[in-house]
Amino acid sequence: MASPLRVLIHGGGIGGLTLATALARRGHTVEVAEIRDELDALGVGIIQPSNALHVMREIGLLEACLAAGFEWEVLTIADPMGNELARIPQPRMDGAPPNNGIPRPALAEVLGEAAGAAGARIRFGTTVAELDDDGTGVTVRLSDGSAGRWDLVVGFDGIGSPLRTRLYGERYAPEYTGFANWRVTVPRQAGVRGVVMSTAGQEAKALLTPITDELMYLGAVFAEAEDFRPDPELAHEELVKRLAMFSGPVAEALAAVDDPGAVVYSRISQVTVEEPWHVGRVVLAGDAAHASTPHLAQGAAMAVEDAFVLAESLDAAPTVPEALEAWEARRRPRAMWVQALSRAVLKQEMGAETTPEEDELLKIGVPGAAHVLAKPY
Repeated sequence: MASPLRVLIHGGGIGGLTLATALARRGHTVEVAEIRDELDALGVGIIQPSNALHVMREIGLLEACLAAGFEWEVLTIADPMGNELARIPQPRMDGAPPNNGIPRPALAEVLGEAAGAAGARIRFGTTVAELDDDGTGVTVRLSDGSAGRWDLVVGFDGIGSPLRTRLYGERYAPEYTGFANWRVTVPRQAGVRGVVMSTAGQEAKALLTPITDELMYLGAVFAEAEDFRPDPELAHEELVKRLAMFSGPVAEALAAVDDPGAVVYSRISQVTVEEPWHVGRVVLAGDAAHASTPHLAQGAAMAVEDAFVLAESLDAAPTVPEALEAWEARRRPRAMWVQALSRAVLKQEMGAETTPEEDELLKIGVPGAAHVLAKPY
């Protein structure tokens, strides 16, 4: 697009800040409306697979991510005692490293600093109050009382997206899968130099993921009632009980947890917006449009791909509507494939019944999926 655009991004998470950086570096005027008061990401760590690192390299942030995290190349499969069963080398995309584990707050800091340095403005404690799309632009009033007119509004506002509700009502509310994720940050063990997946069959699976030289996180998924929440005073003890069948590295990691407040519990939900992801000049991306289960470690990777491909599409197309059509044509098949396979892997691992379509997807397996996703998006 020949003329610089005015773009409002609703949400300052991983996808929103990636888009802010990519667009601001291209000379567009970018503002981010972020409901939080700061970019202090919640949770523990995150895996940046090769396709996500490829995007980071494209926007000039690969080295900063690697410096803040822990680069790794091999997925290790182990038994409940920690004995190695298999080592699976991870693929690279166009020479980008295979994987990087990184603390979520560190990644938020890297992306926030980059967006600001590129010229994007971040408005904290702010959300969209009203918007009016007249076909040639979008007039937006923000919750702080300010108003402006934008060529494009992008909703990177997460699985609970208020912008999605504004566009589609309650048709695409998050769907709880019946399973929840337990995670806690612990000191990294010397032998954990990549993800170590210890499995006790369908009874339980535990992952140890390095995120810095000093830290790793322990993660596990269990079937949980939708209204269940851990006792805030006993969450660490509840996690120990759920992983009682493990010894070795998993038990050692659990022994280091004495603060129930350190345990992060999150229900695993899914969102699939089946209608077009854009309505006029307002578009949803990342978890707001296609939230997946975490079983391919691709949730944040899909968000940063969405962001970078949207920036490329705006470069290439003569108009914003044409750019949005081209963007969704590229992104929907890949994101929906990730979502479907990730859900199928969850069901397979937890012993839930799978559909014939899911059985076909599962033939590729998680290693096969990693190789598919290491190809250009």
